Amino acid sequence: MVVKIDKKKCISCAGCVAVCPVQALELKDKYPVCDEKCINCLSCIKFCPVAAINLVKGR
Repeated sequence: MVVKIDKKKCISCAGCVAVCPVQALELKDKYPVCDEKCINCLSCIKFCPVAAINLVKGR
């Protein structure tokens, strides 16, 4: 499973970056990008105020 960011919904608040316990998210061109350090803890998904983050199959 991998974190997927919906750029159409994302408001670039960077809260997901701040709550990630393993620093797997960073802002690139105003939007969060998730790297291979992600442990699928769902912290970013739970935090997102606009439901722009989802967990999907694949990489």
